[in-house]
Amino acid sequence: MRKAPVTRSEFSAALAQVAHERNIDPAIVIDTIKQAIVAAFKKDYPQSYKEDYVYDVELDPGTGEAKVFETAGEVYEIDGITKVKPLPDAKRIEITPPGFGRIAAQTAKQVILQKIREAEKSVIVAEYEKRMGTLVSGMIIRFVGQDIIVDVGKAEAVLPPSEQIHTENYHLNQRLTFLLQSIRDGLRGKEVVVSRADNKFIQELFRREVPEVNSGAVEIKVIARDPGSRTKIAVYSKQSGVDPVGSCVGQKGVRVQAVIGELNGEKIDIVQYSEEPDKFISAALAPAADMQVRINVKNQTATVTITPDQLPLAIGRDGQNAKLAGKLTGFHIDIVPEKGTPENKEAESADQITSSDDQNQT
Repeated sequence: MRKAPVTRSEFSAALAQVAHERNIDPAIVIDTIKQAIVAAFKKDYPQSYKEDYVYDVELDPGTGEAKVFETAGEVYEIDGITKVKPLPDAKRIEITPPGFGRIAAQTAKQVILQKIREAEKSVIVAEYEKRMGTLVSGMIIRFVGQDIIVDVGKAEAVLPPSEQIHTENYHLNQRLTFLLQSIRDGLRGKEVVVSRADNKFIQELFRREVPEVNSGAVEIKVIARDPGSRTKIAVYSKQSGVDPVGSCVGQKGVRVQAVIGELNGEKIDIVQYSEEPDKFISAALAPAADMQVRINVKNQTATVTITPDQLPLAIGRDGQNAKLAGKLTGFHIDIVPEKGTPENKEAESADQITSSDDQNQT
């Protein structure tokens, strides 16, 4: 009794493995192999390939034997794409070249291995998809253009320029904490995207460092951030006896310092959230104090009158403090010095100090 060639039995076993273990439809794998074999025929036998013919492959799923057929056709275009369709009365002729079985077998093997890799990757991506919005430790392994590739365990993730912090210097083998942000379609299929600039990164760092935030006793209501420079967060607690600001700061500042350390020195202001806009705006403009706030709820604007010595603190360097306070509270904030002071006379001849321009740009 004639024995089947080893390569054919290997093909059948490999196809069964892909179908069973990787949960892939064998018909899809076979169809992909057929397309790959036609491409291999075109590449290795260019003298036999005709652009106005239709080529197809018969593939025995049990033995792996492949036969190439051609049918005379006609070329047409649809939506700018050139295609070929068989002529109505054209005959389908087998043109399998001598020795083509080896090429077909190698092509089939490559397709099966590729399908295995794709299946494994899809399982890994699905696993990370369930963990979106959480923290992950990763190590920078290479740079591809402006993208940074990070090893996050079972997968390689991408840190795109928009999710990098411009003040940080990234280098190979650097280990950092990242936020698992999203899954996107890349050139090589779906890929995991991580971030260090996302506001939720701050929230998850506090969840990790502050038990009260993790348990829900303290809620982070709003975050306003200038990544790499400064962040303001508004915190709140419904539970009596719980100090939300104190919980996030920690004894001697140990908790907030742990977050700042992870952010390489980014400044963090933790303020008490209030549903009363005037109180919330006063807190948001910290470290400035001694101010009066007039609210126009209809226009979502606020005028803050402040003592001259507190004016620089309220505005901040390049208007950053006022800008972040505006983002945190959702109000257009105008900051003016108190009347009747020497500093006010000079301010009256200049434009009113405002955070609105900065807020509108963000």
